[in-house]
Amino acid sequence: MISRITKRMQVGGEGGFTLIELLVVIIIIAILAAIAIPMYLSQRQKGWQANVKSDLRNAAVADESYYTGSVAVPPSYAVVGNEAALYAEGYNKSANIVFSIARGNANGYCLEAHHTANTTDVWKLDSAAGEPQDEAVDGPC
Repeated sequence: MISRITKRMQVGGEGGFTLIELLVVIIIIAILAAIAIPMYLSQRQKGWQANVKSDLRNAAVADESYYTGSVAVPPSYAVVGNEAALYAEGYNKSANIVFSIARGNANGYCLEAHHTANTTDVWKLDSAAGEPQDEAVDGPC
C-alpha cells in the first residue's frame, strides 16, 4: 500500500485540482451566497421591526401608567416632554429607536417611531387600535 503511494508520487500522478473543478466549487458557493444573503437581510429587517414594535408597546404601557397617576397630563405627552416620568414607570427605551411623533388628547393617543437603521419603515401605535401598525399601510397618526 505504501509502495503504491510513493510510486504514484514519484511518477507525478494528479498534482491538484483542475480548473473545471475549481470553477464548479466557486459556482456552488456563489449560488449558496445568492440565496443566503437576501434571507439574512430580510431577517435583519424583521428584527428592526420587532424592536420598534416592542418599544412602542412598552412606551404605551408606561405612558398609560403615568397618566393613571397624573390626571393632569393626557397620555403620550409624557413621551415627548417627560421621558424621565416614563423611566420611573419602568420604561427602558432601546438605543436605536426614535420617536418621531407622540400626540395625546382626552380621547386617546398615537405614537410613531422608527429604527435608526431603517428610517423609511415607520410604525405607529394608536390607542384605538391597540397594536403597532405599519404607517405606510394604515396612514400616519
